[in-house]
Amino acid sequence: MTDAVAVGQAAVDQLLQVLDLEQTGDMTFRGMSPQVGLQRVYGGQVAGQALVAAGRTVDAERAVHSLHGYFVRAGDAAEPIEYQVENIRDGRSFSVRRAVALQHGKPIFFMSASFQRPEEGLDHQTPTPPDVPRPDDVPTMSERLARYPERRGIWGQIPRPIDVRYVGEPGWVRPGDRPADLHQRAWMRIDGKLPDDPLLHACALTYASDLSLLDSVLSVHGEVWGPGGVVGASLDHALWFHRPFRADEWFLYDCESPSASGARGLATGRMFTAQGRHIASAVQEGLLRRVGA
Repeated sequence: MTDAVAVGQAAVDQLLQVLDLEQTGDMTFRGMSPQVGLQRVYGGQVAGQALVAAGRTVDAERAVHSLHGYFVRAGDAAEPIEYQVENIRDGRSFSVRRAVALQHGKPIFFMSASFQRPEEGLDHQTPTPPDVPRPDDVPTMSERLARYPERRGIWGQIPRPIDVRYVGEPGWVRPGDRPADLHQRAWMRIDGKLPDDPLLHACALTYASDLSLLDSVLSVHGEVWGPGGVVGASLDHALWFHRPFRADEWFLYDCESPSASGARGLATGRMFTAQGRHIASAVQEGLLRRVGA
């Protein structure tokens, strides 16, 4: 095993620990955050953990097909997160759950998720995935970071269980280094091997879906995150799962922004396997405010 592979798998193992919630009651769970010195909890982590909690109360035969959540408070990375799950309905075909993430007795995130038993039906997808370079033909995260040594300190603290390879310029480059682009596209995969549990792959994809989505709002204007650019926060998040997939295999996250106004931006994203199958769609609105240099 090479050093790079070992580092990637170590980050994936940590992600698996983060997603392996402690069950504290019939419908209650407790989750922890990686202790890497960050004050705020990453939104994708909270959404992924909430889906773990909800999914563990549903018959394993029923797969999640959609989730809708709201971020209402910043999470404290130094404190555990309590998840309370409510059984809204178990029908013949669908199960619906509501999960609330709490810290200090107050909700920081709440989510509804729907699960469906396997069924056959109509099958189509449109539009086709964009024609972009393959993952091996675009720079790795390490190669991009080499151009921005000031970013190494931040990214060096954050475990990177996801191998992200941007097709265009990411939102964290220096002001002026990012040309305007109507799309933000990146290849992603969990940077190691995951168990075969479909719920775990759905939770890992949920974790990844909060990455780069709001970047597409900035990309329209050639803007970047941080000093001289924009600061922001996710307000809500919706995700639909269309077809079976493995989150530890390459998928293209094709994001764009149809509208931004009132210090808010709307972003949509489609996920395609390397073979072109449309596996999931995401929508998110975020708060976006300009900051000085």
